[in-house]
Amino acid sequence: MHDFRYVRGRLHCEGVSIEALVKKHGSPLYVYSSKTLSSHFNKLDRALAPLDHLICFAMKSNSNLGVMRTLADLGSGFDTVSGGEIQRVIAAGGNPRKCVFAGVGKTEDEITFALRKGIYSFNVESEPELTRINRIACKLKKTAPIAIRVNPNVDAKTHKKITTGTYENKFGIAFEKIPGVYARATKLKNIKLLGLQMHIGSQLTQVKPFKEAVRKVTPLAAKLKARHGIEFLSIGGGLGIIYEDALASGDSKWWNRKEAKNILTAEKYAAALVPLLEPLKLKVLLEPGRFISGNAGILVSRVEYIKRTGKKHFAIVDAAMNDLIRPAFYESYHEIIPVKQSRNRPIATDVVGGICETGDTFCKNRLIPRIEEGDLVAMLSAGAY
Repeated sequence: MHDFRYVRGRLHCEGVSIEALVKKHGSPLYVYSSKTLSSHFNKLDRALAPLDHLICFAMKSNSNLGVMRTLADLGSGFDTVSGGEIQRVIAAGGNPRKCVFAGVGKTEDEITFALRKGIYSFNVESEPELTRINRIACKLKKTAPIAIRVNPNVDAKTHKKITTGTYENKFGIAFEKIPGVYARATKLKNIKLLGLQMHIGSQLTQVKPFKEAVRKVTPLAAKLKARHGIEFLSIGGGLGIIYEDALASGDSKWWNRKEAKNILTAEKYAAALVPLLEPLKLKVLLEPGRFISGNAGILVSRVEYIKRTGKKHFAIVDAAMNDLIRPAFYESYHEIIPVKQSRNRPIATDVVGGICETGDTFCKNRLIPRIEEGDLVAMLSAGAY
């Protein structure tokens, strides 16, 4: 659910007029609902209450300081993938000791910075990275806490560009090689084996792939706990959201009307995974991003021109692919609605930006109520990526 809805024919966020915000701040404009962010975080936090757990918001989904500050105030940790993201955590009032540092390309400077700031753990992607972290930690006279990322070779059945958990992907270390890597890591004097980490992909809307991965990895985590005393298992992120009919999903009655069994909720996610994780007696980390922030943000844009070319009807707006890249990059769907509720006849419209790339397109041949030059439109579910 979210807190964007029409009030007397005008789109509002938490009772605040979107038109008024654009008048004050200009366009294109991102608008976030702190109430929605808090609601999504708290629902997931409560659902996982039977476990000793830490939610580390995936900053790669949204590094807006206001978003991060809202989550930091709720006690969130952060999943970071660069030294710059760790700096932003600190700038937003977050605690670096509740940060994990992921990513396959960590530089020496970034590792040094993370060690000096005392992050909770590195999510290590390869043995060369492990060697590098040990060398830098030795130089700094520190002990580096690490969790090695296991690649469980589980197909998440999501978009090919956001699948991360198979042997075709660049992430992690093959499942069967993990015991040997941990054994070798014990010989590195400036490394502390703190946990085990995995992540199989993004925008997963069914719980089955999560269950498959957790079932496969928990016996391995138990062995590593017995042999090396690891303290946590990170099960990654990847929980998906609703993109189509996103405006309707702000209405609780809609959830009752629609096929609720097809919507992945925090409660369903926890109900499937908590029974598998409880017997481990390990702290559980998870790294959701989109699930918390995706439907908490919209991108508002002004129509600059209406252009008709042959059979095509274009609405050229002042936002572009540099503001919201998902449609250009993935050909993904974002609901687009007029900020002023319209009863105009829907017309097949291409909503496009002004960048000199044909790919700078938000939708093609989408039936949208006829909009005119100067109108404001909102692209929903724009709070992540």
